[in-house]
Amino acid sequence: MKSHRKILRFNTKNKIEFINITHEVEEALRESEIQEGLCLINSMHITSSVFINDEESGLKEDWGKWLEGLAPYTPKQYKHNLTGEDNAHSHLKRTIMGREVVVAVTGGKLDFGTWEQIFTESLMVSVASVS
Repeated sequence: MKSHRKILRFNTKNKIEFINITHEVEEALRESEIQEGLCLINSMHITSSVFINDEESGLKEDWGKWLEGLAPYTPKQYKHNLTGEDNAHSHLKRTIMGREVVVAVTGGKLDFGTWEQIFTESLMVSVASVS
């Protein structure tokens, strides 16, 4: 079995920021030279997520509003923030959006459905061939 690992880092300026990382994952896959297998994309930070969805600005706004409604940034309401942090809302949002995605690799390319793109804040990409 052949594998390839690449760590990608992203810095965000806002408490909620959706970054399309599809091109960076595709580049890591090209570097791997793996033609058939699986690509694991997982977040290496406890308050960020990885998920697949559509690249559309209205939808991005909808995600932000929806997540803020479920886990609003109101530091005093969360027991976790009694530790001196103010990121309890991020932990909860990550639980909802997910820690990782796995995408099939076919013919050296991510085997996506129509409109599918990968989003995250910070992540690790691992690609492995199927033998």
